[in-house]
Amino acid sequence: MFVRKGLRSCLLVNRISGSVLMLQQKANMSTISPPPASLLKSMSFPQKLLMGPGPSNAPPRVLNASALPLLGHLHTEFIQIMDEVKEGIQYLFQTKNEWTVCVSGTGHAAMEAAACNLLEPGETVLVGCNGLWGTRFSDMAERNGAVVQKISKPMGQVFSLSDIEEGLKQHKPVLLFLTHGESSGSTLQPLEGVGKLCHKYNCLLLVDSVAACEIDALYTGAQKVLSAPPGASPLSFSQRAKEKVINRKTKVRSYYFDMNELANYWGCDQGPRRYHHTGPITSIYGIREGLARLVEEGLESSWKNHKKCVELLYEGVQNLGLELFVQDPAVRLPCVTAVKVPPGVNWKDVSDYCMKNYRVEISGGLGDQAGKIWRIGIMGYNAQPDNVRMVLRALEAGLKNARGQSE
Repeated sequence: MFVRKGLRSCLLVNRISGSVLMLQQKANMSTISPPPASLLKSMSFPQKLLMGPGPSNAPPRVLNASALPLLGHLHTEFIQIMDEVKEGIQYLFQTKNEWTVCVSGTGHAAMEAAACNLLEPGETVLVGCNGLWGTRFSDMAERNGAVVQKISKPMGQVFSLSDIEEGLKQHKPVLLFLTHGESSGSTLQPLEGVGKLCHKYNCLLLVDSVAACEIDALYTGAQKVLSAPPGASPLSFSQRAKEKVINRKTKVRSYYFDMNELANYWGCDQGPRRYHHTGPITSIYGIREGLARLVEEGLESSWKNHKKCVELLYEGVQNLGLELFVQDPAVRLPCVTAVKVPPGVNWKDVSDYCMKNYRVEISGGLGDQAGKIWRIGIMGYNAQPDNVRMVLRALEAGLKNARGQSE
């Protein structure tokens, strides 16, 4: 009898509790915000010609690769793709460095990885500042506890070997940072002899760039000449740089960017690959195809094609009565060209007109050159004469419209 009464009591309590729970759920449901209407419709994808400093347009094969089915990030098939990407980066950088990886993140992630691995608190780094990227690396180095010393030039100018040697002598840094292709000032920093000079003063050389002699650490982004989506960024360390990391007195401040861990994940050491993080699988697919495209074309053919296209751009810009920002042809960056905005013209009016009427991107200046220059990019898949002619047509029409409005 007692058991039956107890059972009835339990059932009654359960029914009451269930009713209360249902009332609570109904009450909670009444306070849930409605779904955003913007996500209940399809995305808009206007076709644009991206002729700014990046990203560049991706070819269909790269976009198709990015849409392939996911694999596990430690599956045998995906590891094979990672190995192919690593070989492609070694070809791109013209190196056999063992520590060659693809950092999971945009070019800034590769820059941050270089900073946090190669610098320890209290160490001195010498940074070449002639645009945005030297300034940004200085910030990253300071955040990692390094002592930042600078050699500086105005945008549009580059450093001589004597400039660099004077800085090395004075500051005795463990690392020199230079930007090879300074997209904010459209300069191409000469690198011949810089690596040898650094090693003479027992200093590592870190470059935001592609291939050049005696570089210790090198990185770039996927979304420019490789014409792949941003999200996976090549990074390579020389044996000197590798030893600097291995012999650190302090732990790398970032676990995510620790090259000891990344090198293992990318199969750069003798140990079995360990789980480090979930790689950006579809981004790796994309950069794999971007690298394959470059391999098929060949580095020398790619260089020649970019040179031909940028010379066509130079000629067209001058025919429009405009002036190139970088005066010395020897240090103009082929991938990004800066054009001076003429007096009486609002740069944004022209840029907006090009986008609205031609779906062509032309970017403005940064920092000291904000409002004073346009930046036109010719990179990778976009390095085609027809694209150059299109951007020149858009620029000419935008100028005519802006001048008409100002009269």
